[in-house]
Amino acid sequence: MANVDEEHRNNEIVILIDADAAPRDTIVTADRLGAQFGAEVITISTVNHHFERTNHVLVDAHPQAVDMVIIARINRNKAYIVVTQDYGLAALSLGKGARAISPRGLIYTNDNIDRLLMERDIHARERRLSRRTKGPAARTTEDAVQFAAALEALLSEVIPSDA
Repeated sequence: MANVDEEHRNNEIVILIDADAAPRDTIVTADRLGAQFGAEVITISTVNHHFERTNHVLVDAHPQAVDMVIIARINRNKAYIVVTQDYGLAALSLGKGARAISPRGLIYTNDNIDRLLMERDIHARERRLSRRTKGPAARTTEDAVQFAAALEALLSEVIPSDA
């Protein structure tokens, strides 16, 4: 495994991937676009979802361990893009100045995150009341294409102005 902390200091753009729930093609796309834009790609997962790759951080199986590691890495000295399906992690990332995107290509913003969190809360309440709620639809080729286009757009936005 590469020394992520040492390499982490050398890039102006860092893509942090919540790899516990990220589809494999999302990671492949992030690697490809990261190389194209000169961004470092770091995957973070629990020991339950170990990946054999460079720039991978493995954490304990605590339910919020990946989120805590991702949030701890974000600072204002670099441009960060967080790839996650977790609205809570996306909200925290936005609060620390990072950009955030879902594996389906939804770009989380300060304008949409409150609504997404509210919807998550409503669905959780319905589940607690034993009401059935629909799970996410199966991932499609269109989702993969939309993710690639949205990630490329975010990378274009966060490129340092002197680049």
